[in-house]
Amino acid sequence: MRHQRKVKKLSRTSSHRQAMLNNMVTSLFASRMIKTTESKAKELRRIADRLVRTAKKDTLAARRLVARSVKDRAVLKKLFTEIAPQFKSKPSGFTRVVKMGYRRGDSAMMAVVELLTEKPKIEKDAGKKKGSKKKEKEVAAAEGKSKKEKSASAE
Repeated sequence: MRHQRKVKKLSRTSSHRQAMLNNMVTSLFASRMIKTTESKAKELRRIADRLVRTAKKDTLAARRLVARSVKDRAVLKKLFTEIAPQFKSKPSGFTRVVKMGYRRGDSAMMAVVELLTEKPKIEKDAGKKKGSKKKEKEVAAAEGKSKKEKSASAE
């Protein structure tokens, strides 16, 4: 019987498991989405939801508790300033696990863990891509030809 067995061991020692899950949760908060095996994803969801729930309090004690798991200061700041405020009205369910199919090498079930936050807004015209000057020249050349054709037809 499995009574009182709350932790999935994931075939690792407790220190290795804790370090791995801390790294994974830091990556999740940094990039909003990570791909991993299904069993790791389910354990990661428990930890990530608990950390977001703690971060919603936004106190010094909460910041220190979360800092035990999230070692990167930039990600910690992002969690408290960007991620946690989006969940103020939501009591739980901050992450989602979506099954992706089987991995080719060892046939392990893969899953994606994602934060249910709004996508970051990407500003247009902030950075022009390569080749945009070429398109601008083509558009300008086409406009120049149409102006010449109009002036020739008017005469």
